[in-house]
Amino acid sequence: VQLQASGGGLVQAGGSLRLSCAASGGAVSNYAMGWFRQAPGKEREFVAAIRWNNGGTYYADSVKGRFTISRDNAKNTVYLQMNSLKPEDSAVYSCAADRFGRLGASTSGYDYWGQGTQVTVSS
Repeated sequence: VQLQASGGGLVQAGGSLRLSCAASGGAVSNYAMGWFRQAPGKEREFVAAIRWNNGGTYYADSVKGRFTISRDNAKNTVYLQMNSLKPEDSAVYSCAADRFGRLGASTSGYDYWGQGTQVTVSS
């Protein structure tokens, strides 16, 4: 399975961005997809996850109420809508796939990773 993330950019605090993660090369209907982020000098941290089959979601407390993860089954694409962005949301955002369909927050639970996309929020 290959994952292609896109949609990052530079935005002012309070603004919005939508990230996309397109999956290809395999059947992902029973997978879970996650978004993680890593800021300079910090460890990679969990942001949100969604199950392909039933749309169940799980969010990190730091983004709950501001970010929304969704999926388009027809396009094999997962989205991360980010609203009310803060400077501390600045990071490289990566998408990942868990072939067992778990809504996990640990990087070790994910089998496939896409390249990152940079999100920079200016104050």
